[in-house]
Amino acid sequence: MGVPSDDAVVIQKGKAPGDHCVVTVNCPDKIGLGCDICRIILQFGLYIAKGDISTDGIWCYIVLWVVPWSRSIIVRWSNLKSRLLSICPSCSLSFYLPQQSTCASSSPVYLLRFFCLDRKGLLHDVTQVLCELELTIQRVKVMTTPDGKVLDLFFITDNKELLHTKQRQDETCEQLLAVLGKSCISCELQLAGPEYEYHHSFTSLSPVVAEELFRSELSEKEPRSQALSSNMKNLRKTNVMIDNSLSPAHTLLQIYCVDHKGLLYDIMRTLKDCNMQIAYGRFLPNSRGYRDLDLFIQQKDGKKIVDPEKQSALTSCIKKEMFHPLRVIMTDRGPDVELLVANPVELCGKGRPRVFYDVTLALKALGICIFSAEIGRYSASDREWEVYRFLLDENDRFQLSNMVAGEHIVDGVRRALMGWKR
Repeated sequence: MGVPSDDAVVIQKGKAPGDHCVVTVNCPDKIGLGCDICRIILQFGLYIAKGDISTDGIWCYIVLWVVPWSRSIIVRWSNLKSRLLSICPSCSLSFYLPQQSTCASSSPVYLLRFFCLDRKGLLHDVTQVLCELELTIQRVKVMTTPDGKVLDLFFITDNKELLHTKQRQDETCEQLLAVLGKSCISCELQLAGPEYEYHHSFTSLSPVVAEELFRSELSEKEPRSQALSSNMKNLRKTNVMIDNSLSPAHTLLQIYCVDHKGLLYDIMRTLKDCNMQIAYGRFLPNSRGYRDLDLFIQQKDGKKIVDPEKQSALTSCIKKEMFHPLRVIMTDRGPDVELLVANPVELCGKGRPRVFYDVTLALKALGICIFSAEIGRYSASDREWEVYRFLLDENDRFQLSNMVAGEHIVDGVRRALMGWKR
């Protein structure tokens, strides 16, 4: 008979600040459900400390122990429950029918346009408001004028699907005006028109920059680009093993790797895009910066992975995603310096959550002003990427053309994205 839909997601809050909250999802299964859940968890700024997954292919039971990444993150638990419920398949008799992984119909895109006086950290402050309002940034165009003003165009969608209402629009503008203060000259919110398709296109990257940004392998020396910190060097210890001897029906996938923000999402995303089904999984707690993950998986046809070529392709794909969940480089753009950040897009078209938030937070902490910014999609290495471009201002603290300063900025941005402390 299924279960009451409201009971499909249960959240038990910790007894004291800093304690883990337990998120339980108990609903019909579908391919990619684990990925969708982890994506929402990441979008709410939560860290998965440990987890258990169990499914018989029809019904699944997922338990995740989560905690906010930082004290500054405000989690609206009722909203998190609503979002998780929205992706759970229907809890009716129809759950006995095979569930297919489907993408939700696209949400309407709105244009948020505001014109104001520029200041350090402005872009991140606006991004933080949008994240707290559960508005997803699809595209952005930021332009600074010579007289110290900035025109920002944010193309956004509403995770609550309420932006068509006057109350929701007023709430958005009011919270933005509270942050912008008297520096705001104008603020407008409306349904996006043809200009969205115009900004959907992306300024082409030079072949040299594209090669550096999207290449598969990291070299040990990458001045001006991937800036290997101790955490990055430890990524070399990533180990992915496949064992078919422990289960008659499933392949055991064992992963040992450096911990990072969104790790479980990256693994689930990779398995989802490879059409792999998870029967049972355990995500162990962080141990000295490393994580252990055991997953019993099957191919989409319900069979084990016995073909050596398929085994090699899967382990290679997972290792690549552990090495490169995000790409960060700095490059010259004429007389200016540009910061580029890229992440792979899921096959269903969804990009990684909170990337723009983390990059702008890191640049704000470094005292770097952003002259212009844009988000776009780019096809390379047989897949689609979401690329973030930031044209940076010179300032007193850093000379951006200096190689050491460039590596410092790249390392700071990477650490913010990966959740690594300095």
